[in-house]
Amino acid sequence: MFGSVVGRTVLVTGGTRGIGKGIARVFAEAGADVVIAGRNAEVGEACAEELSTVGNGRVAFVPADVATRAGCDAAVAAAVDWFGGLDVLCANAGIFPDAKLTDMTEGDLDAVLGTNVKGTFFAVQAALEPLTASGHGRVVLTSSITGPITGFPGWSHYGASKAAQLGFMRTAAIELAPRGITVNAVLPGNIETEGLDELGPDYRATMAASIPMKRLGSVADIGHAALFFASDEAGYVTGQALVVDGGQVLPESLEALG
Repeated sequence: MFGSVVGRTVLVTGGTRGIGKGIARVFAEAGADVVIAGRNAEVGEACAEELSTVGNGRVAFVPADVATRAGCDAAVAAAVDWFGGLDVLCANAGIFPDAKLTDMTEGDLDAVLGTNVKGTFFAVQAALEPLTASGHGRVVLTSSITGPITGFPGWSHYGASKAAQLGFMRTAAIELAPRGITVNAVLPGNIETEGLDELGPDYRATMAASIPMKRLGSVADIGHAALFFASDEAGYVTGQALVVDGGQVLPESLEALG
């Protein structure tokens, strides 16, 4: 399925853990060459070594802080240098620290907007030329249901950042269409990741009960959605947001689930 990605080069920011690692794994299994970018070199190198065994493509790690323009430039340059170009950018890097409005500091806000919003802008800007040269450039953003559709106490800055990504997506899709580049977003619901584990078993149980499919999603669920957007089969799809949440946003109350 979606064999058009075989041999193409994919950069996944925030690709060393959680959803990013799941996205990287799906592309590696599909035969793409994958570059994962992250801030922790030890974790990143181990992740690249692990993912190198799952498909026919090559996997490499580049240390990068996407909250800076220099970090994004370095990540894209590494992908082009190692694998000869760049076909797909998965702008996935994101942070979600908890902070209520009554306690949120300027530093809290800057950190979330820096990684989640500025990191998206910088990564796309850095990738423009190689994505244009590829002839089938793809940008896939990892947004969230939180912000664009739902809210959750303590995540007002996170929700704002994820809604901002969709505002960026729609105009970027128009601007980049003449270059042959599509821009789309995946909106995960509650997904089984290390970050979700940190919220505790009670949170997990409550979330699973509120989802019509009665389970949390997997990182592979998000990876396969990203793979579709990156494929030739999705070449006429741009500026679209795909919710992958097991139906979580559908019921108006728990009573609707019976």
